[in-house]
Amino acid sequence: MKRSTIIILIISMAITFVGLIFLQARYVRINAEMIENQFNESVQRSLFQTAILVEENEALQYLEETLEGVDYQTNKNKLLTLDNNKNKLKSIDSITNSLQLTSGKGTYPKIRLSTGHGKATIEETSRYLQEKFRQNFSRSKTILDQAVFRWLKETENKEISERVNFEELDGLLEKVFANNGVNIPFYYAIVDKQGKVIYKCNKDLGEPIPTKKNNVYSQKLFPSEESKREVFLQVSFPTKQDYILNSMNLLLPSISLIVLILVIFIVAIIIIFRQKQLNNMKNDFVNNMTHELKTPISTISLASQMLQDSGVGKTPESYKHISGVIRDETKRLSFMVEKVLQMAIFEKEKSILKVKEIKINPLIRDIIQNFSLKVTSKGGKIISKLDAQYDVALIDEVHFTNVIFNLMDNALKYTDKPLLLTIETHNEKDNLLISIEDNGIGIHKEDLKRIFEKFYRVHTGNLHNVKGFGLGLAYVKKIITEHRGSIKVESEPNIGTKFTITIPTLKNYEL
Repeated sequence: MKRSTIIILIISMAITFVGLIFLQARYVRINAEMIENQFNESVQRSLFQTAILVEENEALQYLEETLEGVDYQTNKNKLLTLDNNKNKLKSIDSITNSLQLTSGKGTYPKIRLSTGHGKATIEETSRYLQEKFRQNFSRSKTILDQAVFRWLKETENKEISERVNFEELDGLLEKVFANNGVNIPFYYAIVDKQGKVIYKCNKDLGEPIPTKKNNVYSQKLFPSEESKREVFLQVSFPTKQDYILNSMNLLLPSISLIVLILVIFIVAIIIIFRQKQLNNMKNDFVNNMTHELKTPISTISLASQMLQDSGVGKTPESYKHISGVIRDETKRLSFMVEKVLQMAIFEKEKSILKVKEIKINPLIRDIIQNFSLKVTSKGGKIISKLDAQYDVALIDEVHFTNVIFNLMDNALKYTDKPLLLTIETHNEKDNLLISIEDNGIGIHKEDLKRIFEKFYRVHTGNLHNVKGFGLGLAYVKKIITEHRGSIKVESEPNIGTKFTITIPTLKNYEL
């Protein structure tokens, strides 16, 4: 896939995802505002209803006390009212008794009216009773007006604690809130115009009292009353935000899906770039391998032509020289083929190891003996301290030998002075530790994390004769891992590098 195609794909995915997040965020915000507005309307409606109920309860209580009587004059008026009611009942009874309807054959009903009130006709009687009712109503209305006037006059000098029963107010608020669908805990207080608290509820809800203005609702008590001593009922809800969030729980699945899409999007981008990087490394590997193969092939081809050319002298020295060239170039080809085979190992999830019980110390001694000629020919030296008391492990001899050889060969290649190579073995619990330390050019910290990646090559600075394909250490890591072991590296530039291999011994397998 072309780089431009990848960039266009990523930009398109990013724009789509940003648009999705924007729409979802806008929907969540609008939904939250709608729920909060509904909550605010319910609270304000509840507070207004509560204020009206408090005002009506005060008026009814005062009128009840006035009508039931608290002094002599009130009792007297009450008695007069009862007498008037009795007289009304007697008058109505007399009217009823005076209306006697009689009927007979060929005759019409005869009506006789009582003249106790001095009226002889029904019309006059009706007008008389209506006038009587009007007078009684006017008198009752006057009494009520006087009671209301006294009530309004007295309330001006009363304290709010005398007008409102705070204990009943708590229960009234709960009922009114419940009727309007507000069923969450609340605090309330009575304050004056200046915000001074007159009364505050002493509830312990386990939540801090909200101080933000948008969480405090206010309503004037006695809203129909014009007074200089205005008081306000303030209510706050400590769990308002939780209530709004709980009301939006249906949005959680969509939010979870967006988060999942985001994770998939990020993972997809990482995989795309890794695959792109891996593809570039493979292309570099193929190009390098092709270039490297040309040299030994052309050299062998030239040597074979020299053997066939009759013009070339066929002396023993020339045969020896040509055969030596063919042998060296053949080894070089074999080495490259081995690298290709190593790369094929990585394509398998798990390579097939032919493990058997092998003593590690003698194996390492043989490897050192075979490798020492290369080191000493360049003025180097190998020091071995094979102190492991129990060195029997289940390993694949061929692959494990390649691992040790690769690490030693890297130490020889990446050095700018005579090599001092130290190889040690020792036991730690039921594991065998093998360390290979050199005095080479070292590895920078930024490269240490990636040296075991396929096709990754560390910059060698002034060493321009080091050739490779970035597979050696990746191969080492894979083989050690499949032996149930681990490998770590310590290095400092211009000081040296130390690789430490840990593999389980046979005792560990038996456990």
